[in-house]
Amino acid sequence: MTPPRPAAPAASFDAGPAVRIHALDHLRALAMLAGVLFHAALAYSPLLGSYWPAADRENWWGVDALAWLLHLVRMPLFFLVAGYFTASLLERRGMSGLARQRARRILVPFVVAWPLVDGSLALATEWAAAAVAHPSPMLRLIRDWLAQPDPPSLPPRTGHLWFLYYLLLFSVLLWALRTLGWGARLERWMEKGPQHLAWALPLLLWPGFMATGSPHPAPESLLPEAWALAVFGPFFALGLGLHGRLEWLAPLQRWLAPGGLLCLGLYALLADHWTTGATVARTAWAPALLEALIAAWGTLVVLLVGLRFLAQPSPVLRYLSASAYWTYLVHLPLLFALQYPLMDLAWPWPLKFAAAVAATTTLCLLSFELLVRRTPLQRFVG
Repeated sequence: MTPPRPAAPAASFDAGPAVRIHALDHLRALAMLAGVLFHAALAYSPLLGSYWPAADRENWWGVDALAWLLHLVRMPLFFLVAGYFTASLLERRGMSGLARQRARRILVPFVVAWPLVDGSLALATEWAAAAVAHPSPMLRLIRDWLAQPDPPSLPPRTGHLWFLYYLLLFSVLLWALRTLGWGARLERWMEKGPQHLAWALPLLLWPGFMATGSPHPAPESLLPEAWALAVFGPFFALGLGLHGRLEWLAPLQRWLAPGGLLCLGLYALLADHWTTGATVARTAWAPALLEALIAAWGTLVVLLVGLRFLAQPSPVLRYLSASAYWTYLVHLPLLFALQYPLMDLAWPWPLKFAAAVAATTTLCLLSFELLVRRTPLQRFVG
């Protein structure tokens, strides 16, 4: 499915298939840090205050204005980078090698981490429902639910590990499409050029955004959700197509500044749509189109910025990239365990937010250093 790689010009973003692309590693590290910021910020989001268990008494509209912009770009970027490295692995090891790597690096960590993460979140939330003096609306609901003589059990869900679930699913789809000989379709799409991509990608994403809520939720169901396949699948496919020829994006560099400004302007319109403070089950065509445009163009802008300014080796970002997988797995249970006690403190919310982010990040990196970096776990989640 990976397109053939043309000869790279002297100013190519790529350094060849055997050389690590530092910019993509660095983008992955920053996207993971943005994930910690995003989940921590939801405690102070007016839009999600009724749904988030760790929602604080204080909130601010600016949190939503910043957090949901990250939300529209961060996960598409993750899938694009994942598609690129999938194509690299496929070129070096073939489909059987990719299958073995996916089993070791995704399937095993998912199966092992899922009950541990879910159990730790449940224990922390049950403790908070019983002990927190200023509970969120969701915690009050959980407290009433737990007080029933025979509380019903919730159906199993993937939680924040849904990303691994969809990476496995996209890997299976990749195998199926290669078996059916559909790889040439991606190549024909790429041959149309980056300008065609910039216009076609939002239209491709639009139906997926219309099929879900606004802002779009996490697809945590154990059954694949069509909207998630439609929204994240094109970014994974784009990553496959870009492997070994990132210079293909070079013509878009001159649109970098106006594209970024346009995304901010479109997001201002979308944020105004969310000022009612309520999410919706299905998105009307106009907000869905705004989300599609921001996700498509915003992700391309961030990718181009990274390729332009993050191409040099950085020991700090390289370390953060190496620890990103572990941070992804453990950050949410740690964050909830820290934010639940903070709900009763009379601190200003920015101080609570900063303390939660700093403590969560520190614990993630410390546990990575002690438990993963120099242990057999490195082969699975390092």
